[in-house]
Amino acid sequence: MKATQRDFASNARRAAEQCGIFFFCGPDEAGASAAAQSIAQLLPEAGERIELSGADLRKDPALLGDEARSGSLFGDKRHIYVRANGDEAHDALQVLIETGDAGAGQAAPVLVVASAATDKSRTAKLLEKRKDALVAMFYPPDLSSVSASVRQMADAAGLRLGGDLAERIARAAGLDVRLAQSEITKLATYCDASPQSPRQLSAEDLEAVGAATEEDGFMPLVNAVLKGDTGRLDRELRRMREHGMNPVGVLLAVERRAAQLAQIAAALGPRGSFDGLDRGAKARLGIFFRDERDIREQLASWHRRKLERLGPRLIELHRQLLGNSQAAEMLLAQGLTEIARFAARR
Repeated sequence: MKATQRDFASNARRAAEQCGIFFFCGPDEAGASAAAQSIAQLLPEAGERIELSGADLRKDPALLGDEARSGSLFGDKRHIYVRANGDEAHDALQVLIETGDAGAGQAAPVLVVASAATDKSRTAKLLEKRKDALVAMFYPPDLSSVSASVRQMADAAGLRLGGDLAERIARAAGLDVRLAQSEITKLATYCDASPQSPRQLSAEDLEAVGAATEEDGFMPLVNAVLKGDTGRLDRELRRMREHGMNPVGVLLAVERRAAQLAQIAAALGPRGSFDGLDRGAKARLGIFFRDERDIREQLASWHRRKLERLGPRLIELHRQLLGNSQAAEMLLAQGLTEIARFAARR
């Protein structure tokens, strides 16, 4: 079974009921991650979530099958969540399928979010013709598609809002559906909304909840990191601690901008010029006027080879944060400082 962001929502429930393996890929890592979360919520018996890394599966392909066919500590159901890079999970999935066909027994659902992979990758080809697997490809979103997703999130949370407010939330989240979902959750709590008791969201509600986000937003820190501005970075890290910013939320914002830089660099090619982009091209690449100067300066710090090294480093940092939430703020500060120093090298 195959899907893209256009038809994923309409096929998600059926896929969650019929499939046991889910492969989420494409340049929009945020969309792929959000889709994996949606499937996890739709699984008939999701149970305990077991997280594995693609690097671990590459070293030990049998590990996936062992975990997928093991019971949880209390004998409950479980599902396996894998964050991988490219085809790191390919061999493990192949072993899981082959041992299953040989009679190894039923396995828990496996959800793989693979950055730097596409629906043309080896893993996608392994799964796409199977009735018990879903391959979902996610392209970089545009404002209209994220706004539509925001309205769907709001409906599910019991919030009623117009298109203008949905667009404001999408822009504030930097077109990252994970951050948008976080905002919708906060707004629903603030408005005491639920599917059973819907509430109308007003501009005043959005301003009351979003004011701190706009004032203490992630982008000054993101820009300092990706420009290699180590002097400013110290101040921004201090501000992060003072305002209690969510470390994972900050890292997601860095990941989003890094993915955008990679997309722009690919569109420009080795000889292209940022200043040569017309208004239509900038719109397609998600470059808003307020961000142009920052993006231009960041592209000067990140040529193609450096960007190729940045992606895996961000993935590893993400794993560290999820694996050690108590030290997440310290780990993030160390990781962002390392990335900023790397960006400063010409």
